[in-house]
Amino acid sequence: MFPTEPPSTNNGFRALLKNRDFMLLWIGQIFSQLADKVFLVLTIALLENYPLAAGMEDTRRSDLFMTFTLPAILFGSAGGIFVDRLPKKPILVGSDLVRGILTLIVPLLPREFVLLLLVTFVISTVTQFFAPAEQTVIPLLVRRENLLAANALFSSTMMGALIVGFAVGEPLLSWADTWLGDFGQEIVVGTLYILSAAIMLPINIREHKPTGSAREQKNAWAEFKDGLRYLRKNSLVLNAMLQLTTLYCVFAALTVLAIRLAAEFGLKEKQFGFFLAAAGVGMVFGAAILGHWGDRFHNKPLPLIGFLSMAFVLGVFTFTHNLLLAFGLSALLGVGAALIGVPMQTLIQQQTTPEMHGKVFGFQNHAVNIALSAPLLITERLTNAIGLRSVLISMSITVTIVGVWAWQNTRRVLRKVI
Repeated sequence: MFPTEPPSTNNGFRALLKNRDFMLLWIGQIFSQLADKVFLVLTIALLENYPLAAGMEDTRRSDLFMTFTLPAILFGSAGGIFVDRLPKKPILVGSDLVRGILTLIVPLLPREFVLLLLVTFVISTVTQFFAPAEQTVIPLLVRRENLLAANALFSSTMMGALIVGFAVGEPLLSWADTWLGDFGQEIVVGTLYILSAAIMLPINIREHKPTGSAREQKNAWAEFKDGLRYLRKNSLVLNAMLQLTTLYCVFAALTVLAIRLAAEFGLKEKQFGFFLAAAGVGMVFGAAILGHWGDRFHNKPLPLIGFLSMAFVLGVFTFTHNLLLAFGLSALLGVGAALIGVPMQTLIQQQTTPEMHGKVFGFQNHAVNIALSAPLLITERLTNAIGLRSVLISMSITVTIVGVWAWQNTRRVLRKVI
């Protein structure tokens, strides 16, 4: 079921700009995404307020990262099940309010590190409900023909928030500490969450209303199995999810490998973010092209082109010695990522029935978070064992195989829907 929005003959970004409810969702999620990234920077900055016991090894940073990512692995799918059962707007607005309030009370709590971990865990858990609800709402607000542009806009701003959030997090928190006093940092992050909630409050969401009472009688475990069964039967959606998972695996591994790449090109280790920023710029550029001229790319093998572009970059990276060329390759990798991520996210939204949206996006959120976490655990060890060049070439071969296999399995159907 797709909504009725202001009549327009325009597709792409122009039509979305006329869609008030979608624009409120988009602007609200920008604040929410920024708050998520700056909150992680905040927790690290707050460590100086939690003294380490004498003689103990300092693992507080890794403990924070683990606490921040663990809920995504534990509750990613569960969040999607509850999203299907409950109205979407209260989940979006309520999630932001809860996260904002929890952030604001951090300075009022006793200076116990375990309490900071607990607040971080709860905030990250609430995010697992916000993420699938947000993805579920997009096809309820946007016409089917404008979904590609909508996902391009969301993908580009999510990547932009990732870059900007981590880049401005420390300066923003330093400014807040200087000008707003002792609780200034928490006030800024909490306000970002609350602003997101306020912006989303006026959204009018026309929810799909399931017929019958069968779904209400099922328990969460039964709905979880229903979601798995649905994915097994719908190979197109499952294949799209696999491609997105592969994409996020590559980006997670590159987060680690970029530190080694920085040293290869004579940069300081802490400047590894330049490569990620270049990839982010490429992804924003690719998403913008798809969003504005997406209708011109129908029946084109976009995901295959994306995978082959990424494989090419991974294969030639360590044979490059020019820094500007390396940044250009990083940007090309980002463009390739957009050619995979935007069409596949659009396909999942188009091909999933409304009553299964929450469960499917919950599974997707779960898979993506595992894809983001697993490479962080093995990439460094693998690089130490076989070397940076061997790891990148192996990744290039793997990405090529996945891309060609996925396209061969679904090309006949994909040509009709993207």
